[in-house]
Parts: sequence; C-alpha cells; structure tokens
Amino acid sequence: MKCDQYQNVFTKEFMMGPNSMRLLDEMLEKYPINRKLRVLDLGCGKGLTSLYLAKEFDARVYGVDLWCTATENYEQMKRWNIADQVVPIHADAHDLPFADNYFDAIVSIDSFHYFATEDSFLETRILPLVKQGGYVYIAMPGLREEMHGKENPLVMEWVEGEESEYELFHSIEWWKYHFNPSGQYEIVQAFELETGEQAWKDWFASGHAFAKRDGEYFEKGIDRYINIIGFLIKKL
Repeated sequence: MKCDQYQNVFTKEFMMGPNSMRLLDEMLEKYPINRKLRVLDLGCGKGLTSLYLAKEFDARVYGVDLWCTATENYEQMKRWNIADQVVPIHADAHDLPFADNYFDAIVSIDSFHYFATEDSFLETRILPLVKQGGYVYIAMPGLREEMHGKENPLVMEWVEGEESEYELFHSIEWWKYHFNPSGQYEIVQAFELETGEQAWKDWFASGHAFAKRDGEYFEKGIDRYINIIGFLIKKL
C-alpha cells in the first residue's frame, strides 16, 4: 500500500485511533480521486490524512478538526513541507465555514460517527458543500451487526459505560437506513474495509496510552462485534 512509506508517522504523536491514513489509502485505492482537487478533510485529527492527500494526490486540502488546534496543525504542516497545500481550520462539523458547492470531494476518516448520527446530517451539513458529481468518502468504526437497542456488555465496558459513546457505533445497514438516499445523492458503495484489522494493529503499536487500553479489549474479543465500515457517496 502507498501508506507504508509513511511508517515514520504511525506514532502516538500523530495517531488518534485506528490508522486513518491506512483506511484512506484503501478507500482511494478502490475509488481514486483525480489530482489537484479541492478536498475537505473533515475530522482530520493531527493531519495524517491531509498529509496523504497532499503528497499522493497533490490536493488542495482544508483540514478541519475540533479537537486539534489550527496552529498546532499548521506548525506540523510546515514541518512536513505541505503548508502551501493544507489549510488547517479549527471548527465544529455542525458549523462549517465554507460556501456551498466549494469542494470536489470530502473525506472523513475515523471521525464521522462522532458528529453525524443525527437525522439528515449528511443531507443538510455535508452534501451542500460538495459540487454536483462530487464524492464523499467515509470510513469509521462500526458494528458487525446492529444491537437493536440491546447493550453489549463488552462494548459498554470498552466505552466506559457511557451511553452516548455506545450509541455512536452502528452497522452498515443502520447507516444505510440513516442516510436514506434520495434524489440528492446515492450510496455508490458500502463495505467493510479489508485493512481494518491492520489499522487497529498500527494503533496498538503506536505506544499511545489509549491504544494500549484498546488493545487489551481486542484481546478480550471485542473485534467479534466491531469493524471498520466504509461508504462512497455521490452527489447527484
């Protein structure tokens, strides 16, 4: 995979969960984008996916995150020599400061589930920003099967008993129903990512304290219930 050349940044300094660059690499290997596009990297974290888009696709990237400051990410973009290609922005996904039809594509890797479970979020908050014929790439942790309102004890323990956190995780079928495609867009593909297992292993090997805890739950068998799911959505 192209992302393997970036092993030096698969560390606790830059990773915030399952390796987002590896997940994006699979998405764009399966469904490539053109070079030199204007791309919104929504929930970019500390910039791994923005780095990939800038280096591998020569994209003009707007990297938006709520948890990481624009200044910190800008300083890192300078160290990576991509500050002229990546614009870091500190913003909430519910209040994005962009014009309608501004982006050729939007990617959201390991973040969409944190802010998009409310009804019509995709239609009202995301799709207006994409040009007609543009694509939205989404990859995020999900469930192999929907729980149908029942609590899974191991998953609940993993999220430390927080009901609000538990409700972030859903199956492919739940998300397909939640998206409810209309004449505005279509789901081109919905699938389980093949690199999900390795993306988690990259996270466990990063040395991050949270990664160590997640690894312990995988040893307990939580991977029987969770996976990484992906969606390719086209604006009509």
